[in-house]
Amino acid sequence: MKKITIAGIGELLWDVLPEAEVIGGAPVNFAYHVTALGARGIPISTIGRDPRGEKALAELKARGVEISAISITEDFPTGYVLAAVDEEGKAAYSFPEEVAWDHLQVNEYAENLRSSLDAICFGSLAQRSEHSRRSIHGYLDSLGPKTIKIFDINLRQDFFTRQVIEASLQRTDILKLNEEELPVLARLLELRGPVDAWLSVIMQRYHLQMAILSRGGRGSLLLTPSESSDHPGINTHIEDTIGAGDSFTAVVTIGYLQGLPLDEINEQANRIAAYVCTQQGGMPHVPDLLQG
Repeated sequence: MKKITIAGIGELLWDVLPEAEVIGGAPVNFAYHVTALGARGIPISTIGRDPRGEKALAELKARGVEISAISITEDFPTGYVLAAVDEEGKAAYSFPEEVAWDHLQVNEYAENLRSSLDAICFGSLAQRSEHSRRSIHGYLDSLGPKTIKIFDINLRQDFFTRQVIEASLQRTDILKLNEEELPVLARLLELRGPVDAWLSVIMQRYHLQMAILSRGGRGSLLLTPSESSDHPGINTHIEDTIGAGDSFTAVVTIGYLQGLPLDEINEQANRIAAYVCTQQGGMPHVPDLLQG
């Protein structure tokens, strides 16, 4: 039986925490969790030919993640971000510019993946540069209609515009966002009416198959044109929240491709995300008992 194959395209970077450097980037975290859950997760990104780049490839390979779709550039350093974690475990980020993922390349291996991809996840951060935005849009546009496209909006600082968001939504089947991002998106898109209707309006306007709203410790809402699932969340100790949303999206993507009931997907996604919050960094080992 063919393994479900899912890519994450965009930034690969190091989260530079006060006590350590931890490999990350939402699309790469996502690809890792897809792999940890038993599917085939493939990050598509670009690194520099430098110690951080070499270490990134080694760390991903050690975690069982395919690295053949990661390109290497001679001209820019591997991405990194200064991350500060507050008392509640939430991370704030400072992003240097003109790093490797701002010059995203789609290599031959990634090109050859196109016909076998069941889904692909992308965000807004890697689209802060025109070069990477063109690379991501071009790759998405080259995929067939059977490839589910997940837009994990991942708004960071001022690295987004209405034009970028709308162009992304026009290429999207499943939208993932959190409760802080929803009012920002509503303002950008000039949504009217009650807050409770915003997700439905976005789904109708952009013909989405699903919308995912995460609410941190207060659970999540999964919405399709015909049904919904509202989960209250799982109370847990928080080490940091890095990668929790990416693990959530990975579970939902796999469950959706498998045709599982929304409530079952939502429960499993909350369990995994709650566990990731108890660990440091975005790619902790996922115990077998959480994978089923």
